[in-house]
Amino acid sequence: MPEEAIDYRKVTGLVHSTESFGSVDGPGVRFVVFMQGCMMRCQYCHNPDTWALTNDKASERTAEDVLNEALRYRGFWGNKGGITVSGGEATLQMDFLIALFTLAKEKGIHTTLDTCALTFRNTPAYLEKYDKLMAVTDLVLLDIKEINPEQHKVVTGHSNKTILACARYLSDIGKPVWIRHVLVPDLTDRDEDLVKLGEFVKTLKNVERFEILPYHTMGEFKWRELGIPYPLEGVKPPTAERVKNAKELMHTETYDDYLKRIGN
Repeated sequence: MPEEAIDYRKVTGLVHSTESFGSVDGPGVRFVVFMQGCMMRCQYCHNPDTWALTNDKASERTAEDVLNEALRYRGFWGNKGGITVSGGEATLQMDFLIALFTLAKEKGIHTTLDTCALTFRNTPAYLEKYDKLMAVTDLVLLDIKEINPEQHKVVTGHSNKTILACARYLSDIGKPVWIRHVLVPDLTDRDEDLVKLGEFVKTLKNVERFEILPYHTMGEFKWRELGIPYPLEGVKPPTAERVKNAKELMHTETYDDYLKRIGN
């Protein structure tokens, strides 16, 4: 179908849920859309109810419908806020993302994509569509679960090859990125891997923020409700000392630090 024939208002996606006042999913206050479906099986996932590609509790919604819901809260966003699409893994529904973000940009809304990048492929066919998405995306929140490829499989069930390839591609095209790493005791906080992750991030030219997200147990109840054994039973959040250690080893930088560095 020719692109000019697409009515972005009517493009549909399977939406798990929305959050009206997100404060940790990009700059400012955000309207957050959680998409249904994810191929990763992260041991610390706090949204296992978004894994299945279909879900009776999820709703098929048009981009126009979701945008109209978001616009009800625009008055709270200020100059920095906007719309963030998360998941699950949002890029499994790329057509919907392109449609929603295109409509949002027409209204001057800041758009953020929260992704694990497992779906990324450095092929002409994939990049043709991915570049359309990036053209209407202001910021990417990129989760790097583990830099060590074997440990990444332990943590998520998958390789990190496409994730690191996506990070490099976003750097090459100059797309602003916040890198995030969830720090889980005895799983993703090994010193040698933290050092390597920090070294990798230093090779990227587009990172505005590099942050540690300390592991929490707030999603554990969802595993129980779904009847899935929780693999991190008994694991407690990292201590302040371990978080400090990780920040020092990775040389993380806050968004405020970044703005100071570039003179804003």
